Amino acid sequence: MKIFIVHAHHEPKSFNGALTHVAQQFLKEQGHQVELSDLYQMNFNPVSDRRNFTTQKDPDYLKQQAEEMYASEHQGFAEDVQKEIEKLFWCDVLIMQFPLWWFGLPAILKGWVDRVLAMGILYGGGKWYDNGVLKGRRAMVSLTTGGPPTMYTQTGINGDVEQILFPIHHGILHFVGFEVLPPFIAWAVSRASQEERLAYLEQYRHRLGSLETTSSLKYPSLAEYDPKTFELKQ
Repeated sequence: MKIFIVHAHHEPKSFNGALTHVAQQFLKEQGHQVELSDLYQMNFNPVSDRRNFTTQKDPDYLKQQAEEMYASEHQGFAEDVQKEIEKLFWCDVLIMQFPLWWFGLPAILKGWVDRVLAMGILYGGGKWYDNGVLKGRRAMVSLTTGGPPTMYTQTGINGDVEQILFPIHHGILHFVGFEVLPPFIAWAVSRASQEERLAYLEQYRHRLGSLETTSSLKYPSLAEYDPKTFELKQ
């Protein structure tokens, strides 16, 4: 398979860095092709503005979706954006590697989403969810947390981790067509012992070895929604 890893951590020696290193090494040993976008190392610009484009539909008023549609039709994306789009179409599996910051993506990774997942080329015109442009591909988030798993349950102080990740799983990855795999989570790694960290790395190798066979998260299909109200049919 062709695996695209988007890595978002500013410290190469971090545990996120170790997870990405293990992923690259293990996947290549298994015969897969691996492409890495290390956003901090790339100095990736997360600010979404006219610098996303080499074309202009309306020079007087910036409406991002309109400019994305125009750029999609006229090969008008900036080089850094275009390269990331090409990696998405190249891959069979996308892995996002990041620390959970403020219950969401680090800003540099959210900026990658804002700039790269552009209307026209990656969604729009009825191309979304299970009819999305990237249908047939798989995606997984691998993340670290500051707290233990007991904090991220329905009765935990931080709330259910599935609800925390829903905007990423459903609102970003599934929205553009990915089959979304259950997340890999390394809990409270800053407090973990060396033995616990090594165990997480071994667990991650096991997860990476089953990317093709792991069952994806289940969401209702477009056919189950009313086409006028987009509510589930009764």
